[in-house]
Amino acid sequence: MPESVLRPAAEVLFREELDALAAADTHPKPRGFRLSPRMIRTFILGSGEAKLPRPGGEGELAVTQKFFGDDALVERAIVTLASPRALLLVGEPGTAKSMLSELLAAAATGTSLLTVQGSAATTEDQIKYTWNYALLLAKGPVREALVPSPLFAAMREGRIARFEELTRCPVEVQDSLVGILSDKVLRVPELEGEDGILFAREGFNLIATANARDRGVNEMSAALRRRFNFESVRPIRDPFVEMALVEREVQKQLAAAGASVPVPRDAVELVVTTFQELRSGRSREGVHLDRPEAPLSTAEAIATLHAAALHAHYYGTGRLGAEEVASHLAGAATLDAAEDTSKLERYVETVVRDRAARHGGPWGALLEAWRKIGRER
Repeated sequence: MPESVLRPAAEVLFREELDALAAADTHPKPRGFRLSPRMIRTFILGSGEAKLPRPGGEGELAVTQKFFGDDALVERAIVTLASPRALLLVGEPGTAKSMLSELLAAAATGTSLLTVQGSAATTEDQIKYTWNYALLLAKGPVREALVPSPLFAAMREGRIARFEELTRCPVEVQDSLVGILSDKVLRVPELEGEDGILFAREGFNLIATANARDRGVNEMSAALRRRFNFESVRPIRDPFVEMALVEREVQKQLAAAGASVPVPRDAVELVVTTFQELRSGRSREGVHLDRPEAPLSTAEAIATLHAAALHAHYYGTGRLGAEEVASHLAGAATLDAAEDTSKLERYVETVVRDRAARHGGPWGALLEAWRKIGRER
């Protein structure tokens, strides 16, 4: 993979771990799977202190934890993929649904790239297949003129396909999946004989994701719902787990950007605590808060701190301070609706002001920076 690639696929980024797990795998595997359910779980949740021999026999490696949340959910998701039922990951934006689906597909059948991106513009052709129209005009409907979709390729090769943002598609487009998920067969009426029917090979399944709270979401039909096992992916509730994850990911992204900006623990705590309290509607002191429309997820906390650190790197002193945090915190919290600005202001003038008066420190610095930004605006 060239170094200039911004985001390698999971099977490339974690190739060494996947190879080590495959070499050490002695557990039963579902037909068509490259790793056993036990090893897929280890790949996603980490091996802890246990280490595996590196491929080639040069030392050992520990498998890193990639998904932080409900371990039992991961196990249920893996079991679903080993069954005839498709998997639907449901949750608020930024809860790592897409990342989990990518990790599951990469570990189970070797690729995470057979993906359909759902939107209001998605058509049935993009889900099933389309045509090379130059060949179609020259030769008519023949097999070489057919352009397979990612779902078509997954059925043909016995792999897991991914469908991102399924509920952003119109209901009639979503329902084109019903027959495929029921019979594991895709028909091509334009082709004759064996070319006109595709039977899914062992290993094929589908992982879809859907937002539980967002604009532009369509209902699913009852017929399609029955073809999925639903799993809810919820935000991380433990603040210490979320802080550790945010700090790790921000440091990783800064290193990739070549920005040597220290990320103080105080700054991480400010952002994570603010996001957790606003999305729950309650501060740790028991103050009731108005919940913003913006999805104040772990992913948003990472993006906010990363942007603040880059601001300090390019325009500031090279040290991440309260002013950069306050500036980018305002942008994240008012992402979805203009009225969220007043909700954030009330949070600062009640919860943050009270903590600043009691404890000072980073909360006092955040309050001062917020008021300075307000005066400048």
